[in-house]
Amino acid sequence: MSDLDKKFMKEALLQAKKGLGRTSPNPVVGAVIVLGKKIIATGYHRQAGMAHAEIEALSKLGENGARGATLYVTLEPCNHHGKTPPCTEAILKSGISRVVIGMKDPNPHVAGCGCEFLREKGIQTVTGILEKQCQRLNEAFIKFISANRPFVISKSALTLDGWTATSTGHSKWITSEKSRDFVHRLRDQVDAVMVGIGTVLADDPRLTTRLEKKTAKDPKRIILDTNLRTPITAKIVNHDSSEDTYIVVDEKLGMDRRSSFLKKGIKLILNPAKNGRIDLPVLLDHLAQMSVSSLLIEGGANILGSFIRENLIDKFYIFKSPKILGGDDGIPLAAGYGAKRMDESISLTDLDYQRFGDDILITGYPIYPF
Repeated sequence: MSDLDKKFMKEALLQAKKGLGRTSPNPVVGAVIVLGKKIIATGYHRQAGMAHAEIEALSKLGENGARGATLYVTLEPCNHHGKTPPCTEAILKSGISRVVIGMKDPNPHVAGCGCEFLREKGIQTVTGILEKQCQRLNEAFIKFISANRPFVISKSALTLDGWTATSTGHSKWITSEKSRDFVHRLRDQVDAVMVGIGTVLADDPRLTTRLEKKTAKDPKRIILDTNLRTPITAKIVNHDSSEDTYIVVDEKLGMDRRSSFLKKGIKLILNPAKNGRIDLPVLLDHLAQMSVSSLLIEGGANILGSFIRENLIDKFYIFKSPKILGGDDGIPLAAGYGAKRMDESISLTDLDYQRFGDDILITGYPIYPF
């Protein structure tokens, strides 16, 4: 791996990031075309159904503008017909002589096919350049395409002594405005955000994305509410977003309880319940069928505890704020039973730390003990 290859792949990664939150259920992909040591075109996948990154970059050059050039692309070019023609054919036609690929396609049905085609046609093909960074950027797509389930992200905010709210449920605000802006950027990048009925009753959230950028989008909003206790006056019901709100209820719930919400345009997901709570694995399978590839869980403690005990969280974002409640009666990060021994606890790996004002954000991936 040369320094130049790393340099130009970093630029392709920056291009790919422009598509975050916009391409689902497709991956985010960036492309850079280099002639000599100069970038002559860039592109990224903007939205499912639109041109792939390689095609967007090639379209900026004339008929022979890419001849003899090197293409840097974060994901293996497709070699199959989908909503768009294969990128490999366009690459071959363009006269590109070398292709540098960040990661192979994680789709088990097509993995390696694009690389094999290009090599067979005499194009020098290099793979695995900044592979881990490319995989991290597409972690939601990788989970979705390989396991047919959403990539599940947990976001929590804690005081220094470990509480997410006071004993009365008051939590506004544990973290700073800078931290909350980061959460809105997370919402902008995921397909759906989820809270439990306890959070709706305590905070009456909107769960919309409030960013200054006009291009910001709202995620789907999902409420876990087994017995449909959501007030018909709740902000989540009376929203002005173009995205839908879904309330997940016990499939045995009577129609008389549902009708007023259906009239409001709220969509109900009828899901099996287990021990009085929504069966989460079944729900995740259902969300995958709705093409939800990434899911952000924002609370509360009961919901997060249930997800943790079933080993369903893929990534944790935990804010720590320099506040101390000073008691033993606050609301914890997760409710319910936990590990009885330290060697049974969940470890976080690949840790990252960021500062937002006085807050510290810890990001990590769980290693479940069982």
